[in-house]
Amino acid sequence: MSVSDTLHTRRFPEPAAALRLIKPITWFPPMWAYLCGAVSSGASPSGQWPLVFLGVLLAGPVVCGMSQAANDWCDRHVDAINEPDRPIPSGRIPGRWGLWIALAMTALSLLIGWQLGPWGFGATLVGVAAAWAYSAEPVRLKRSGWWGPGLVGLSYETLPWFTGAAVLAAGAPGWPVTIVALLYGIGAHGIMTLNDFKALEGDRQMGVNSLPVTLGPERAARLACWVMAVPQVAVITLLVMWDRPWHALAIAALLLGQLWADRVLLTDPKGRAPWYNGTGVTMYVSGMMIAAFALRGMAELGG
Repeated sequence: MSVSDTLHTRRFPEPAAALRLIKPITWFPPMWAYLCGAVSSGASPSGQWPLVFLGVLLAGPVVCGMSQAANDWCDRHVDAINEPDRPIPSGRIPGRWGLWIALAMTALSLLIGWQLGPWGFGATLVGVAAAWAYSAEPVRLKRSGWWGPGLVGLSYETLPWFTGAAVLAAGAPGWPVTIVALLYGIGAHGIMTLNDFKALEGDRQMGVNSLPVTLGPERAARLACWVMAVPQVAVITLLVMWDRPWHALAIAALLLGQLWADRVLLTDPKGRAPWYNGTGVTMYVSGMMIAAFALRGMAELGG
């Protein structure tokens, strides 16, 4: 029997393909953001480690993994052009298994979210709704290069940060935590735009109007760099105003490094985008945790 025949007669997903479907490499941003929220809350983790563990599990493997499965199912026709070796178009996840996995993980998300109290459950409802709104018809916000990356940025950074702070503090975070979480979520729009470079050809053919498609790679990359940088300047300014100059200085140093990475990226936006994810984006998320500790210091002082 040929490889093609095996794929067409497969009844159950390959375990390795199912793991690839939920993309562990994408789990880090929301897990990190949840931890940033927990740190920034100022609450002691003593006696609350189960909430920290459950929140990280929920933000990364469960909700983010679910969103990846939903996206691959809804994108299976685009992926057949861009990346035909992906689990669903390759047949290693046959039939409607991709959809069933996404739906099962949606239910699991809500079950775990319920264990995190009203703030955690409410945030889970928002995250699940955002994941399906991004990928599924008739909403399918990923068709827009503005709304799609914006929704993902807020879902990956702002929502888990806010949730981690709310769950650990057992109440709504103060406005400094909320505004910093929001700024980093807005900046993540740029990260998501750079992520769209890998699907440029398929998006163009299938009518997905990502910014690399509508603006072209060079203009889209330049815009993404600005979108990432401006919110960080705002965070630095706020930290100075809040009497956290050393934290502000550390984030400013990371931003300078990111601006260097921006210049390298702009020499070849499509080719350098994967490299930038390991350099510029790493500096971006490092600044998030520094900001979280700055906010924690403010909370401990009653600021």
